[in-house]
Amino acid sequence: MSTPVPSSASSDDSNELRINYGGQAVLEGVMMRGRRSAATAVRHPAGHIVLKAEELDPNRLSQRLRRVLFVRGMVALWEMLAIGLRALNFSANVQLAEEEDQDEGPGGAAGGMMTGSLVIGLVIGVALFFVLPLVLTSFTDGLVESDFLSNVIEGGVRMAVFVTYIALIGLMPDIRRVWMYHGAEHKTINTLEAGEQLSVSNVRRFGLAHPRCGTSFIVTLVAISIIVFALLGRPPMAIRVVSRIVLLPLIAGVGYEYIMLTARYQGFAIARWASKPGMWFQKMTTREPDDDQLEVAITAMDHVLAREDSLAELRPAAVNAVVVDD
Repeated sequence: MSTPVPSSASSDDSNELRINYGGQAVLEGVMMRGRRSAATAVRHPAGHIVLKAEELDPNRLSQRLRRVLFVRGMVALWEMLAIGLRALNFSANVQLAEEEDQDEGPGGAAGGMMTGSLVIGLVIGVALFFVLPLVLTSFTDGLVESDFLSNVIEGGVRMAVFVTYIALIGLMPDIRRVWMYHGAEHKTINTLEAGEQLSVSNVRRFGLAHPRCGTSFIVTLVAISIIVFALLGRPPMAIRVVSRIVLLPLIAGVGYEYIMLTARYQGFAIARWASKPGMWFQKMTTREPDDDQLEVAITAMDHVLAREDSLAELRPAAVNAVVVDD
């Protein structure tokens, strides 16, 4: 997943275009999003591509919060999670050949179920990647005197939990294919940023890694959490558990700004160096896609670009796809 962070791309005339986009691999497909729209393209079991688009209309509160430093990261992350969950639900239905009854939108029973699933997923994620490492590290409290070292150990355990989780789910064939679509998503975005035409032959030439990937974001969170939690020392366990939960929005906000900054200034060596740890970890969550998977990613991005007026000149010829109305 590419975190939806402002960036820039250049056309052949070197006109800089300010764009907001992100992406996510789903089951046999890719979701891409822009400022005002998102599109999910999925390969149907019969072989054709099914495309679903949605308009993004953030409310006034969301628009205002997006201007607030550190707060805007949590807003963007929540929106991306919600859009991603809808895309994942759509892709699952397509694989079951249920094209006629897809997403019911944000309201109604389907919207409530998606919101509930999102909340449950976040709770499990916080428990697995933030509370569990703390509990495991607590067994070393009697052996480690330094508060800072204890927090470094906790960060190491957190990273180990993350790596183990990624490695285990990567053994599943379906997830390996998701990693391939993840690679297709990155290659497509890299091609767009280079100002190249979005064709399979062009996209294939670009790399799998991207500085705004969600994998890089998680690695950044782990690094920042070590610093933040080290400042708290080692209070009683109950306070430590609460701090890991309460301070997560702050850590995510700082991590968002860090990812945005390093992604924006990739032309400088220091920014590229700062991005390297996250880029390295992306080797675990991306795989080289085949041409059919690249075609799916291009279809999703092409549809988004067609709806984004400022990027219309970069839109290539659309790939044939069955479009499912909102």
